[in-house]
Amino acid sequence: MAAATSKHKTESGKREAQTAADLSALPRHVAIIMDGNGRWAQQRGLPRIEGHRRGVQSVRTTVEECCRLGLEQLTLYCLSIENWKRPRAELEFLMTLLQKYLLDERAEIMEQKIRFTTIGRRAGLPTDILNEIDENIRVSRKNTGMVLCLAINYGGRTELVDAARGLAEQARLGKLDPAAIDEEALSNALYTAGMRDPDLLIRTAGEMRVSNFLLWQISYAELWVTEKCWPDFDADTLREALRDYAGRERRFGGLK
Repeated sequence: MAAATSKHKTESGKREAQTAADLSALPRHVAIIMDGNGRWAQQRGLPRIEGHRRGVQSVRTTVEECCRLGLEQLTLYCLSIENWKRPRAELEFLMTLLQKYLLDERAEIMEQKIRFTTIGRRAGLPTDILNEIDENIRVSRKNTGMVLCLAINYGGRTELVDAARGLAEQARLGKLDPAAIDEEALSNALYTAGMRDPDLLIRTAGEMRVSNFLLWQISYAELWVTEKCWPDFDADTLREALRDYAGRERRFGGLK
């Protein structure tokens, strides 16, 4: 029995060492387009809302694994500007689910020392949602762990429009010389001001597009797409993406 136990520990140690080697070049910031909740449900003869409900578990799993691996930031595309076109009943369920998630995960955020934040337009979001967002930001402000950023009521083009308006207003007030506007000035006017750009963008459900997500910020991000719908996304799938990323050579337009 002792020999079997020792063999098991040795094999477990080898697996852990292999995982560490495979993930030796982790991205610092991962962004994910969580797609396919409705498709997952329909494939199983379930209402679309059941796909959204099941997708919450994938969010929890992914957040926990990213914290365990020591990533600096995880950004999740939760609700796009375009999503408001969906049926009212589905939107109401999404708002209820989002509020519940923000409340239920508060203890986990604090336990994992996560710094919580969001990007997107606040206008149009229910007051109850905004209150829970603000409370999670407040209580986690001094945490020193991974940044968890939820993109809620977000659109990449809308973000650029809002940034342009902000810069134009500063110029109108005489606080900014238009000739001084450069990439850094624009970056600092975005919702993501102060955040590093994503190193890796993951998309589920096999779709080969970025869907108006972080258009400025993903200029040099590595892209990774899986056929799995979001409710089937798990820690193993995340590690597969990270191993693929670790094996790539990033040139940023230059030569090596």
